[in-house]
Amino acid sequence: MNSVDNLLKRLEQLNDIGASLSREMDITRLLERILLAAKTITNADGGTLYRMLEDGQTLRFEILRTDSLNIAMGGTSGSSISFPNLPLRDENGAPNDSLVAAYAAIHLKTVNIADAYTEPNFDFSGTRHFDERTGYRSQSFLAVPMKNHEGEVIGVLQLINARLPGTDQVVPFSAADQSLAESLASQAAIALNNRLLMTQLEELFESFISLINLAIDEKSPYTGGHCQRVPALTMLLADAAAATTEGPLASFTMNERDRYELKIAGLLHDCGKVTTPVHVVDKGTKLQTIFDRIHLVDTRFEVLKRDAELYALRQQLSLRPCVNPQAEAALTVAAQAQVDALNADRDFLRTANVGGEAMSEAAFQRVRKIGSGLVWRNVEGVETEFLTADEMQNLTIRAGTLTLAERDTINHHIVATIKMLEQLPWPKHLKRVPEFAGGHHERMDGTGYPKGLTRDQMSVQARVMGIADIFEALTASDRPYKPGMKLSQAISIMKKFKTNGHIDPDLFDIFLKSGVYKRYAEQFLNPDQIDEVTL
Repeated sequence: MNSVDNLLKRLEQLNDIGASLSREMDITRLLERILLAAKTITNADGGTLYRMLEDGQTLRFEILRTDSLNIAMGGTSGSSISFPNLPLRDENGAPNDSLVAAYAAIHLKTVNIADAYTEPNFDFSGTRHFDERTGYRSQSFLAVPMKNHEGEVIGVLQLINARLPGTDQVVPFSAADQSLAESLASQAAIALNNRLLMTQLEELFESFISLINLAIDEKSPYTGGHCQRVPALTMLLADAAAATTEGPLASFTMNERDRYELKIAGLLHDCGKVTTPVHVVDKGTKLQTIFDRIHLVDTRFEVLKRDAELYALRQQLSLRPCVNPQAEAALTVAAQAQVDALNADRDFLRTANVGGEAMSEAAFQRVRKIGSGLVWRNVEGVETEFLTADEMQNLTIRAGTLTLAERDTINHHIVATIKMLEQLPWPKHLKRVPEFAGGHHERMDGTGYPKGLTRDQMSVQARVMGIADIFEALTASDRPYKPGMKLSQAISIMKKFKTNGHIDPDLFDIFLKSGVYKRYAEQFLNPDQIDEVTL
């Protein structure tokens, strides 16, 4: 092959390499591709790629390859690089021009050396020591600075020992080699810089998400953990679903972009809670608003008890001098019986205020009887029913601690979430975030909210998030209104949800069979919550 044909072939290689670099999303693999491509296009035996640290004054070994010594360090090799970083300046602040890679970075110039052992301008003592240990002969060097769009050095590409094509004979890097390496370094710098900029934007975006979750966390210590645990469980189940090779979900797959999109949706799934009043989010008892109003009820009981005692004393005084000890004793007994009854009613209301899975009809009626049957004299001296209408409504909540109005307020957070997320100009690879995040309260039978979607109208990812949201809520131990359930109890409830059309049955089967629930429990649940589960 003549030199013209060889050059054309190498130019074609350069174009192909540039196209492949622009498609690589992972920075580590991108750096590795850059070095391997440079070695290939210049027929170099070895090479090193350095990254500039954020201080702009230090080069770090990132990837190192030497074919003839079978050395592969850094990148995807699995072998770390132990060499120290290269400072661009010495301890006195003077340029570190004795090192080839540092010189190229400092002066933004390519350095092409025919033979390191006869080169008088650079310090190759470290290279000689390496050669003595390994029996290698480092000869020709080519160090090319990699600059970003602002002209700043972001790395250095250093190649060692160019070889004649088809032989092991080491020769100097030719002018064509240098030109091609510089072109490749320029393309590689653009690709690397673009990837770094994208990574920085992703980190900035995720920081904003963390900021939103922090705001929710600051409003309520009971939701901050939820905002972190649901995404983790979502990814565990989604990965298990993508890994399955049989059943209805065998065709479901996710690439890295799909995983990132779902991760972002998980982190944002409750962002609308920033609009929910904190006293509703944190409502730990039925009478709680800014404070627990059960203490006001306690005060009224104390007033009634005092009234009973005062009435008895007044009656006793009216009998003075004591002419009827039996009557006085009867009054005392009657007053004590009234106080005992009031204490029993007070204790009952305290229990009813806590809430729970379900309130019995007898308990419901007793609250109403106390509320309207007892009468107390308020601060204005007016006799009134013992419980206000609002207190009666709250204390007769059938399950949990929220009234219908408060539940609607809580449920509105998903509407707010969707509205907030749909306002953002999502890039193409994140377009489905609002749908994933906004569907975790829908049900498979269409009775969920806010849109009443059915299973067929929902993506697999949204259905995954629905299971994750429910399971986390059942097992969470940081809620103000309940302790965290044991694993077996939560799974039992989830099984009922599977049969009644609440959650996706196929995904729930994977949730159990793949052991996702176990891995989540080991990571996030208290040890005393983890018990034996019968599948």
